[in-house]
Amino acid sequence: MNSKPILIVAGEPKSVFFEILFKSIKRKNFKSPLIIICSKKLINIHIIKNKITKKILCLNSSSLKNKKLNNKFINIIDIDYSIKDPESYIKKSFDVAFKIIKRGITSKLINGPISKKKFLKGKFPGITEYVANAFKSKKNAMLIYNKSLSVCPITTHIPLKKVSNIINKRDIIDKVTLINNFYKKTFRLTPKIAIVGMNPHCESFDDFNEDEMIIKPSIINLKKEFNVSGPYPGDTIFLKDNRKRFDVIVGMYHDQVLGPLKTLFEYDAINITLGLPFIRITPDHGPNEKMVGMNLSNPKSLINAISFLDNN
Repeated sequence: MNSKPILIVAGEPKSVFFEILFKSIKRKNFKSPLIIICSKKLINIHIIKNKITKKILCLNSSSLKNKKLNNKFINIIDIDYSIKDPESYIKKSFDVAFKIIKRGITSKLINGPISKKKFLKGKFPGITEYVANAFKSKKNAMLIYNKSLSVCPITTHIPLKKVSNIINKRDIIDKVTLINNFYKKTFRLTPKIAIVGMNPHCESFDDFNEDEMIIKPSIINLKKEFNVSGPYPGDTIFLKDNRKRFDVIVGMYHDQVLGPLKTLFEYDAINITLGLPFIRITPDHGPNEKMVGMNLSNPKSLINAISFLDNN
């Protein structure tokens, strides 16, 4: 095997993922073997719909070591699927992927979009935390990456009303440290990082001001070691002349930084989980059930996700 395979957990059975996967395969030749962890029955339906001529090669997850693979076939690991229990199907898919990674077969994982509410049932804020828990990685960060500008929210998929009670100095310092280490290791670059305040204009009429009590002290601490500045008001940091000064903008909550980034780059971004003992990436969009079967979904984010792992 010339390069380590890329594991792809197909994720939500009712989503646009197979559509964008086959569009990606048609548009670009990837050198790393792709192994899709999914139901053979499900993928066969989409192979016919998308007029794919490649044949399926079913693999045994326990006998992948030293197996020579390529992308002349659609390499899959078949997972039992019941329409009555899609959550069990997704869990079994992840379990197989985790076992393969823990055996050292590969260190590259992509998962398709997943309905967090149905699958996680409130046990974890998001799939990032679910994956991190499986590998006992206590420090992790969600980096939405674009080569021009990336963002990282301190809190991820939690209700906005809970954010002010969750943010703390330790999390801010840990996530900035992960970002800095990732950029230095992957790109040999010390990133310029902006940190956004919690409140409008970084001001608050409350007795407890998160910007003064939590965020500013964190930045002072981080400046001793990293290229960090802030806090900056959320309503102006993404203006052209402001954002071009930074490689990464760190916000306090999900939509504070993901909304502007998706407006700027749309599908030209990928979600990288930092802090794991391997590289895990997801395309930066959801299952989008309403678009299933319409053949209108944009594969750019998945192409970028596979290409990133293909080259690293």
